[in-house]
Amino acid sequence: MRTPHVVVVMGVAGTGKTTIGPLLAAALGVPYAEGDDFHPPANIAKMSAGTPLDDADRWPWLDAIGQWAHGRAGLGGVVSSSALKRAYRDRLRGEAPDAVFLHLTGDRSLIEERMAGRKGHFMPTALLDSQFATLQPLEDDEAGVAVDVSGSPEEITQRAVAALRRLDD
Repeated sequence: MRTPHVVVVMGVAGTGKTTIGPLLAAALGVPYAEGDDFHPPANIAKMSAGTPLDDADRWPWLDAIGQWAHGRAGLGGVVSSSALKRAYRDRLRGEAPDAVFLHLTGDRSLIEERMAGRKGHFMPTALLDSQFATLQPLEDDEAGVAVDVSGSPEEITQRAVAALRRLDD
């Protein structure tokens, strides 16, 4: 990529945002911010109890991520955020208009298997159905790319870097 973009790594829980995000940031030579770190404690408690967040829960979280992305404008960065709905991505773009989205996609059974193997994460596999029900994939007028999450983290990262570079062609 010619201009250092802020890349928002998005997708349902278990697609590897927290794994791919730092690898992508390292490959692009920019800092990484973990989107989950922007959640207020009440959101973490709600999800840990198996209760999906509603939009009122998400707005302050998305605003905090958007402010971080705004601060990285022109410098580049990578941040994770589920960004499942178009309205959430629009909210992020309201703070960081030049952000691009990397949508990690994959087969539901693979994602569920990966979620089940995670240790110490607050998001239970029981919420995966609500995540898929909420997901609105990137639309043609949104700056971003979709990358399949099959394969190793390194392979996924290589595909992501190549896809993001094509955005600048």
